[in-house]
Amino acid sequence: MFWTWAPRSEKEAGDSIVRNLLLHWFPAKVTLKSLSWGYSLWLGTITATLFLILTLTGVVLMFLYVPSVERAYQSVKDIEYVVSFGWFIRAMHRNSAHLMVAFVFLHMVRVFLTGAYKNGIGVGQNRPLNWIVGVILLLITLFLSFTGYLLPWDQLAFWAITVGTNIAKNAPIVGEWIRFVLLGGHEIEQNALIRFYVLHCFFLPAAVLILFSYHMWRIRKDGGLACVDNLVLSQKKEKVKDGMKSKTYSLLGLTAGRTVQVETSLIDEEKYTVNSVPFLIRRIGLVMLGTFVFVVLISLFIHAPLEEPANPNVTPNPAKAPWYFLWLQELVAITTIRIGGFVLNGALVGGILIPGILVILLAIWPYLDKSSNLSTGVWFSKERMRQNIVFLVLCFLVIVLIIIGTYMRGPNWEFYFPWEPWPQLPKKF
Repeated sequence: MFWTWAPRSEKEAGDSIVRNLLLHWFPAKVTLKSLSWGYSLWLGTITATLFLILTLTGVVLMFLYVPSVERAYQSVKDIEYVVSFGWFIRAMHRNSAHLMVAFVFLHMVRVFLTGAYKNGIGVGQNRPLNWIVGVILLLITLFLSFTGYLLPWDQLAFWAITVGTNIAKNAPIVGEWIRFVLLGGHEIEQNALIRFYVLHCFFLPAAVLILFSYHMWRIRKDGGLACVDNLVLSQKKEKVKDGMKSKTYSLLGLTAGRTVQVETSLIDEEKYTVNSVPFLIRRIGLVMLGTFVFVVLISLFIHAPLEEPANPNVTPNPAKAPWYFLWLQELVAITTIRIGGFVLNGALVGGILIPGILVILLAIWPYLDKSSNLSTGVWFSKERMRQNIVFLVLCFLVIVLIIIGTYMRGPNWEFYFPWEPWPQLPKKF
């Protein structure tokens, strides 16, 4: 469980990795480019740290929360106003959840823009498979946050889930079945709450943990970050002195034959690599500490909201999905077209078909990208400029739709600029 932060020899530095329970999945050496702040932006490490914060704060909240429609709201209210620092733990949990959604998305953007989903020069690499695992992790992260949205059992939670499940209901053939399985019935009641609770607290976190572990192992198996492949290709070939027996040292140790590690070996390893202990571990520690401090600071000022108790008979106007699904809700509104008596179902087109096509394209794109190995692991490679521009435009449109749905949609889903007042709706006394 323990290791030295200042190894006195190469052997001691290697032993710190090989013999340690927490560190053994890292390579003994890592390239300087992989360690740089500007290549990966450490988005994966930030995401993993947010998941750790979510796990720790979630366990604390589980001791205090009661998954019952009669007591759920009151238990959350007690956490917020009665339990010592309960508001702070809840704020950390909620803010970490939203940040995790954002950083998983940003991590995916970084991988795409650097072409890191492409196989490089190593025999036996399978980076496209790891990209697909990453897409699945993004979807599970969205669903993980979505299931947690219902648990406070207030008006915000109840109607956000109502909007989200109604969009899912419009999936062809299986839509009604999906909604019924999620809710355990046709209405959002006790069955829905307990199912969302179990999914949120056990099944989905377990799925994230298993897939994340495989994701990390796959990166190691593929020879490290994709920038290593480009570094190997960009090196000039060096002549070996006559009579000198050649050995190949990879980032994982002495190797032989044609493997990923042999193919991605560096000619002058000492020039381009450093020991993972202490350099990699130190940077991981700094990123984790910085992420934790940031979550703590914003949680002091941004508290988790709690509205009135859920009431199926009082519909807020407008009723909005969680922010990360607002682009879908906006697409539903845009693609709903009425011409006389004909109505084009926007929930099917904008809520199911368009996002479904985008997800399928994301998953298969590594197999459609025909750029050369020289573009693997390179930010904004000229070979991939066109597809990077298209990808960024799509990401920009999603963000714009989220902003419109958040700040510019009022009663009856009418468009209002942020400075325009909403009309006063009549109240029934």
